[in-house]
Order: sequence, then structure tokens, then C-alpha cells
Amino acid sequence: MRAPDFWHMPPGRLNWRAMMLGPLGWLYAKATARRVAGGPGKKVPVPVVCVGNLNVGGTGKTPTVIWMVDALRSIGHVPHVVTRGYGGSLAGPTSVDPARHKADQTGDEALLLAAFADVWVAKDRAAGAEKAVQNGATVIVLDDGFQNPSLEKDFSIVVVDASAGFGNGRCLPAGPLREPVEIGLKRADLVLGIGPQPAQEEFDQLWGDQIPCPRFNGELIPLQTGMDWSAATVLAFAGIGNPKKFFSTLSALGAKIVRAEALDDHQPLTATMMSRLESEARSKGAQLVTTEKDAARLPPAYRSKVITLPVRLQIENHETLTDMLRKAAPAP
Repeated sequence: MRAPDFWHMPPGRLNWRAMMLGPLGWLYAKATARRVAGGPGKKVPVPVVCVGNLNVGGTGKTPTVIWMVDALRSIGHVPHVVTRGYGGSLAGPTSVDPARHKADQTGDEALLLAAFADVWVAKDRAAGAEKAVQNGATVIVLDDGFQNPSLEKDFSIVVVDASAGFGNGRCLPAGPLREPVEIGLKRADLVLGIGPQPAQEEFDQLWGDQIPCPRFNGELIPLQTGMDWSAATVLAFAGIGNPKKFFSTLSALGAKIVRAEALDDHQPLTATMMSRLESEARSKGAQLVTTEKDAARLPPAYRSKVITLPVRLQIENHETLTDMLRKAAPAP
């Protein structure tokens, strides 16, 4: 399901649909506030670093978790990731094993993250954190737990797509927010905007005066894999929060996109769908290409037929952010 266009209108601009849904947004915000008020939650004997957002949908949390894992490891930690396992059937706590588990069990994000750290899927995040500690974690990276009160947090990062910002500033279903900006950011230790410099500047103009905590800029950069994208004719497909960003990245690398198939976030990649895409790509002399997260949902028969375009997060002033982590989550 794609987000309605009025969610992305600048804050303050009147829209009749947003206004009509405003009372429901107020109720949603109240429900979130009640849930968050149930915290601070269980305290575990290691630091908890939370990576979350205010918006629904993709903002860049997964690349941020990967960056945090590497940064925490660089200061002497053994990080484990605890995640809900969105889209998966397992309640957990379960240690994710890419050789044994499938995306419909753990969710695609958990499978991707398991290449970088030990990952625990747990609907009960506190139980997942306890399992992680029992198995050697010296720090917990809590994926998408900013509005979850079950676990006490030592450091909370709110990730935002700088191009989208906080949308029209309204809560679901009148806008894209899980809670109002001014309320949510009171619990944040920093805001990380992800996007190119022009988008960062526009974000600061619209929202800068509402951010009471340190603000960092980051950008997703394609990894150099040896693939010459400028010589590639591709049929691209993506089921992430904002597929257009993936297609734009491919185009910027010089790839000729014969078609871009935008799927719903976490949409299952069925054998029927993949057969259709494969036939179309073959007829157009194109290579199938997708994101790392989507690749985790591919049927086994297609894993060797689809190329992935991996990206990694680069953060400006990353040394300062690493120092903040060192203070908030001292290594043992």
C-alpha cells in the first residue's frame, strides 16, 4: 500500500482529506502516548541503543542499524540486534539463522541484519534482549523500538528521510506520523536525517526549529561491487518504503532501466510474480536487479538470477557520533 499524496504536503498547507482525518490522527496520537507512558520498561544489564523513527514506512532504519553495529563493535562491544521481525511468523525470542530461516518466518530485515551481527526476533523485545545478554551481548541495538515501552533505553536515535521529512506533520491516518514531532523528539537523543545535501537543507528549513537534540546528516552510498552499472540494462523491482529512491540510485549510476516495478513494502515475492518479471526481463534483454532487503525474500530458484545493489550509510561527523555512543554505552 502506497502512502497517499497528501501525507507528503508541506506542514501547514490545508488539505481537506487531512483535515477530515484529523480527529482520527488525534486519537492515534493519544493511543501512542498511552502506550509509551507504560515505560521505561525492563532494565537489562547492558546498554540499549534504539534506532527508530516517527514516520511509518522506510526512513533508513536498517542501514542505520548496520552502521550502529559496526560503530559499537569499533569501540569494543559485542552488539546483538533485537527486532520485532516485521512480516515474519515467529514470536520468539529466536536467534536468526539465515541458513535455516526464511523471510516469512523472521521478516526480511532480520535476515539481512543477520549478516552483520547476532539477531534476535522477538515480539516481546525485553525477552529478546534478555536472551541476547545470556548469549554474550554487551550492547543491544533495538531495531524499530522507539514507541515500544517494554525495554528501557540508554540512547535513542530517530531516523528520518530528509526528502520526505515528517510529511504534513499529522498522525495516522491524516499523515505519516506515529506520534507528533514535538512529543516524540522529547525522548530522542539525536535525529539522523538521511538524504542528499539539498534535501538536508530543505529539511532543516522546515523542521529545524522543532528539533531539540543534536542533528546529524547521513547519505546512502552504493557499495563498489565491481558491477559496471553504466553498461547494464536492467528491470528493477523493489518493495521497500520508498522504491523511487532505489530506482533513482540505479539511474544515477548509469543503468538503463527498461522498467521499474514498485512493490508494497515487504511484499512477498511469489514464484508467479518472479516468473513474470523474469520473462519480461528476458524479452527486453535486461538483468533483474533489486535491493538487499528484497533479495532476502527471493524464492530460492531466483537468488542466482537477480543482482542486488547494496548501499551503506555514510554519516557526516561520524567521529562525534561515535564519541556520543561511547559515552552513552560504555564498552565493558
